[in-house]
Amino acid sequence: MRLGQRRLRKAHSIDDLRAAAQRTLPALVFDTLEGGAGHEATLRENRAALERLLLVPSAPFNVAKRTTATELFGSPVSMPLAVGPTGLASAFWPNAEICLARAAAKCGVPFVMSSGAGVTPERIAEASDGRKWFQLYVPPDREVARQWIARVKAAGFELLEVTVDGAVPGSRNRDARNGFSMPLKWTAGKALQMAMRPRWAMRVARHGVPTAALKYPPDGQAARRANTRGEAIGHRFDPAFDWEGVKWLRDQWDKPLVIKGLTDPRQVAPALAAGLDGIVVSNHGGRQLDGSVSTIEVLPDFVAEAAGRLTVLIDSGFRSGTDVLKALALGASAVQVGRATLYGLAVAGEEGAIHALNLLKREIDSALALCGVTAPHQLTPDRVRTRGLRLDGQR
Repeated sequence: MRLGQRRLRKAHSIDDLRAAAQRTLPALVFDTLEGGAGHEATLRENRAALERLLLVPSAPFNVAKRTTATELFGSPVSMPLAVGPTGLASAFWPNAEICLARAAAKCGVPFVMSSGAGVTPERIAEASDGRKWFQLYVPPDREVARQWIARVKAAGFELLEVTVDGAVPGSRNRDARNGFSMPLKWTAGKALQMAMRPRWAMRVARHGVPTAALKYPPDGQAARRANTRGEAIGHRFDPAFDWEGVKWLRDQWDKPLVIKGLTDPRQVAPALAAGLDGIVVSNHGGRQLDGSVSTIEVLPDFVAEAAGRLTVLIDSGFRSGTDVLKALALGASAVQVGRATLYGLAVAGEEGAIHALNLLKREIDSALALCGVTAPHQLTPDRVRTRGLRLDGQR
């Protein structure tokens, strides 16, 4: 049995997978997966806010027949999850996006491909017959954006998800301290870290250091001059992009269009005016503005503003099936997971990502039963309470 498989057998939660990923990856590579912006206050708050929110178990109810299945944008999914986008995930496992797309397809959930992926949309389309969404960082050159969109459409992607919270790169202090960049600038210390993780180093040696398959700028010079991975991705985003740009995207894309990176509920109104189909309440997993609000805290305001006129998704900090139920109870249609599946990927590639998704599905199913409901759509706000409050609202 391979080492990755042995580690999967011992992983009974996403936290277990995280620990296994830390043992698998060199420290500076694990840090780029795990880290957040600045002092990482937002990173911590995402988790703290979810942990302050408590589920209310309810019994006895007949929950013998139940399902985790639901619908997203008119099509069925096996559970209220999507595998969220991650730029240059191949730093964790070769051809990572192909592994993630296949894992998502086998588990019956959508895969969101990043425009910073290490493989092309065409390769993803060839590798997986599952549901495929494409996440777009809109580049400054609209013609380049138009070309990317045309390729994605031709490859059969069903949904476009535009990320808008990256006007400038977040301050990724861990990456800066570690000198983590793409391509990696070698030092003796980095070489030692790689030597301590020989299996990872051998995979990189066989497959090469990952780079973004969709090139921008065309000559790649600005990205090569970037000091960190976040800065390299920042060169791919137009800081002048605004709601007029969103309307331009609406004209280019005739399938479902979703905007990702909103934490201000006042942005629901312009999203509706622009003809969007959905939003992702997201603070980029704590990787952009340090000290910003957690997503679960503002989710009820988004749901109230949307009033059923938009599909509301959420990400940032979700690590368990019970976390997912909290978001569903507060009105989200589904959760996009990022690090959770990347931990499994880092341990054992496609097999590890499937393991992560199966863990989440089992936890969702168990939590539904213990909350006294038989399907995700039955969850309501009265299924959660905030830590420190009695049922009558008094401390």
